[in-house]
Amino acid sequence: MKVDLSGQVALVTGAARGIGQAIAGVLAANQAKVVYTDVDAAAVEATAGMTSSVAMRMDVTDEAQVQDVIASVVEAHGRLDILVNNAGVNTLAHRVPIDEFPKTEWDRLINVDLTGLYLVSKSAGAVMRRQRSGRIINIASIVGLVPLRLQCAFAAAKAGVVNLTKAMALELGPDGITTNVIAPGSILTEGTEKLFYGQDGKFKDSVQRLLDHIPLGRPGTTEEIAYAVLFLAAPEASYVNGAVLTVDGGWTAGYARDF
Repeated sequence: MKVDLSGQVALVTGAARGIGQAIAGVLAANQAKVVYTDVDAAAVEATAGMTSSVAMRMDVTDEAQVQDVIASVVEAHGRLDILVNNAGVNTLAHRVPIDEFPKTEWDRLINVDLTGLYLVSKSAGAVMRRQRSGRIINIASIVGLVPLRLQCAFAAAKAGVVNLTKAMALELGPDGITTNVIAPGSILTEGTEKLFYGQDGKFKDSVQRLLDHIPLGRPGTTEEIAYAVLFLAAPEASYVNGAVLTVDGGWTAGYARDF
């Protein structure tokens, strides 16, 4: 899939590894000038170096740092055309019911997955309003559409991302800015290897039950999410605004098993 993004400046959060790395790489391969950002400075510098792109450390929960990074991007490039809010966390240790879920872990997930997205969008949205153009693409999860057990904070945060995206589409659309959200299903990453797909995965014995819910019968790849982002970033997607694009192998289409 090829899209002409030449002359456009993109910023991707959580770009050091996994889905964020794949998204940033695909945008760069389609001629965008990509700024890779991540809270892990060493990792994001190494990752960005693979595509000769710029890397910057950014903690999405630190409003002052977010504003400084956005200002630096605009100072260096004169504009910001594409924002991909990918940075996010989930919990590995606390897959427990809400009455056992620690407040500290709730705060951590909400701060990164929802508040962090708000802070980056707030700063980038102001830039895009001034230039009267832009694309904001948020990465949520199917868990924000169909909540799963033992993930109360993640489900709440990602559901918030879905409706925040729609609110942003209403507010920013009149200024030529589109805002859309992608809801990935189970994607093969370092995190899901630790939970399901690795030999030592915490829930490796439940993998087949998980895959039974997915009509395609496999986890997705990070590249499959990246190409969904590329579609929404493309000039040809100029009338797509406030949309939720599920990339889940059919998981949320309905029951895949016989009863």
